[in-house]
Amino acid sequence: MPRVLGVHIPDDKKIEYSLTYVYGIGKTLSKKILKTVDISLDKKAKDLTQDELSKIKEAVEAHYLVEGDLKREVMMNVKRLKDISSWRGQRHSKRLPVRGQTTRINSRTVRGNKRATVGSGRKAAPSPK
Repeated sequence: MPRVLGVHIPDDKKIEYSLTYVYGIGKTLSKKILKTVDISLDKKAKDLTQDELSKIKEAVEAHYLVEGDLKREVMMNVKRLKDISSWRGQRHSKRLPVRGQTTRINSRTVRGNKRATVGSGRKAAPSPK
């Protein structure tokens, strides 16, 4: 398994899709990177040479934030919103949707799977003997 920026990328996939395993690189950015370093999109990850891997690594490090640096920046942006008590920061603190979604019925993934229906908290009926 080749390693790019500390991430193992799958051997059997095309390099265009394998690069998306790195946090911060999507399909479009992957194509753009491969075009700048002049590597074919159809090439499998296991067929890359060390020289090609180093070219990819240098291109990504020079122009883009990925992995730990990107995660740290996102975390600092959220922390800044919380510190200044903005509306979005308060929503982040309460673990509610930040971008205007309705929360009355949906947003179970953010709030947790809380079911507030009549039968949700009921104990099971005793079995007859």
